[in-house]
Amino acid sequence: MPSRTDIQAVKAALRTQTVETASWAYANSGTRFKVFAQRGVPRTPQEKLDDAAQVHRHTGAAPTVALHIPWDRADDYAALAKYAEQRGLRLGAINANVFQDDAYKLGSVCHPEAAVRRKALDHLLECVDIMDATGSRDLKLWFSDGTNYPGQDDIRARQNRLAEALAAVYERLGNDQRMLLEYKLFEPAFYTMDVPDWGTAYAHCLTLGEKAQVVVDTGHHAPGTNIEFIVALLLREGKLGGFDFNSRFYADDDLMVGAADPFQLFRIMYEVIRGGGFTPEVAFMLDQCHNIEAKIPAIIRSVMNVQEATAKALLVDRTALQAAQRSGDVLAANAALMDAYATDVRPLLAEVREERGIDPDPVAAYHRSGWAQKIIDERVGGTQAGWGA
Repeated sequence: MPSRTDIQAVKAALRTQTVETASWAYANSGTRFKVFAQRGVPRTPQEKLDDAAQVHRHTGAAPTVALHIPWDRADDYAALAKYAEQRGLRLGAINANVFQDDAYKLGSVCHPEAAVRRKALDHLLECVDIMDATGSRDLKLWFSDGTNYPGQDDIRARQNRLAEALAAVYERLGNDQRMLLEYKLFEPAFYTMDVPDWGTAYAHCLTLGEKAQVVVDTGHHAPGTNIEFIVALLLREGKLGGFDFNSRFYADDDLMVGAADPFQLFRIMYEVIRGGGFTPEVAFMLDQCHNIEAKIPAIIRSVMNVQEATAKALLVDRTALQAAQRSGDVLAANAALMDAYATDVRPLLAEVREERGIDPDPVAAYHRSGWAQKIIDERVGGTQAGWGA
């Protein structure tokens, strides 16, 4: 059993953890076949922030909200940042959207036509302008660019176009701003994706410089991929900028983090801690689609899932683990991890919340708050927010 000193150190570390929520997770979402509307869903970026404030109120661990442009377009972004501040929040990463315009059928920054590439680049530069207004540190870039058929386009030429666009955006970044480049194995392109894996993202970021980092979406890999190995390697190279946390059974399912494989989440968090990544320099964000479940309690539950995996990872007896590794005791080394994973950390996290003046059961506290009924009663009329599929 960990000593009292060890437990206090774990609790102190947990009090520092923050998880960014995504504005679009509060909106209507669905599958390729149907977007399912829910009552009380936000209609404006401000109402999304109102809901995000409830998540932070009940978890104490979600103080920032990522925006997606144009889904969260506003007339005055500085005023939107002030609105967030008044609700105890900050605006987080700005996510660009170069995948929902008819012009992007054959790609955005990798498109064969210069005019389309210019349109996409202008949007990316606009997002940096928005960062300036909101005080956001991170620009999150994910490209749906790719091809569906062999011979459709020149693979190497598309990489050159991508590099040119990234360099232009990188040059526009301020000294305290970063570019986080995301990758995805497949979808919507099925023959080649222009940023299909961590190696491609890493190669571009390495060329660009220190302000370019790789972001890992936990649903964007081939089945069986050892994500924690990728995490360990990127941390070793100083190129892990953040996570988009979700869970998957088959592909990019975007289920609640920890839902399909909580042991994987634990393994990832252990490598984060082991590699020195449990710092503000590695951004933890929830990128999930709550299609059939109520939005706010699902997001609260996801934050709690990340906290539980982190608590277990912090409880690993690293002295015993390293001793077993050095001596080649395979079973003892595995047991050191499994003992921590088997620990019920919910009482520990309940103590951390109580010590911070937060209800030990965030989901139950939310249901008692009456917020769910309040937004159903008040958000009548107008156009509900959604991700536009």
